[in-house]
Amino acid sequence: MADRYFVDKPITGTDVTLSGAVAHHLLHVMRARAGTEITLFDGSGAEFTGRIQQVARDRLELTIVERREVDRESSVQFTLGVALPKGDRQRWLLEKAVEMGVTSFVAIDTARAVVRPNDGTIERLRRTVIEASKQCGRNRLMDVSIAAWPDFLRVAPAAAMRLIAHPGGSANRSASPVATQAPVSERPTIWAAVGPEGGFTDAEVAAAIELGWQPLDLGSRILRIETAALVIAVLASFGQLVPSAWLQHDSMVIERNLADQ
Repeated sequence: MADRYFVDKPITGTDVTLSGAVAHHLLHVMRARAGTEITLFDGSGAEFTGRIQQVARDRLELTIVERREVDRESSVQFTLGVALPKGDRQRWLLEKAVEMGVTSFVAIDTARAVVRPNDGTIERLRRTVIEASKQCGRNRLMDVSIAAWPDFLRVAPAAAMRLIAHPGGSANRSASPVATQAPVSERPTIWAAVGPEGGFTDAEVAAAIELGWQPLDLGSRILRIETAALVIAVLASFGQLVPSAWLQHDSMVIERNLADQ
């Protein structure tokens, strides 16, 4: 994927001004000059070719010469709620979630969470989303937000497939409301939750099940937070968690050869 640059304001006309870190990188690292063409995206789903017209000390003036609607999104509407791990593992987790096409990422606050997300945390995660989107070619930014565990459970659509990573679970797609309520023509919707290193409490799991969430066992070995989240993201991305009506094949159970270890 060629170098791509994010513009934090919607590109609606033919003129764009780049400043700040983006302009600095282009001017002093890439040695961009008038006439150079670069690829831009603004998170709207489109991709743009911009031609540099004027170069100043701290900014670039560009003309948009082409707009392309390039859809690299997953066929699944996937919301992933995770009790954040510590340190650099957060960045790794966000990068992989973006690469796997996760639609929305929610940092959930649970009873045993070791990281209590705040506005500063979210701002840092959003910067990671932008960098990962540049690299993997996504033109829509994965949404990032914070939610307390009870709120996360409640806002999940009743018609979505709702999964909570928990030992002993045996989620079955045919038992999920999405298998009977969601029209085949719509985009499949999955919500999944991954708890902290110590796992969800019994009360948190019970609250989820009472609201219709299904426990999902990811195998006999203990997975770290980011590993469990990535496993579920991969399963969702490749259709292994989606009811057969959506995918037009016959299997109605989770492919345990992918999820089991």
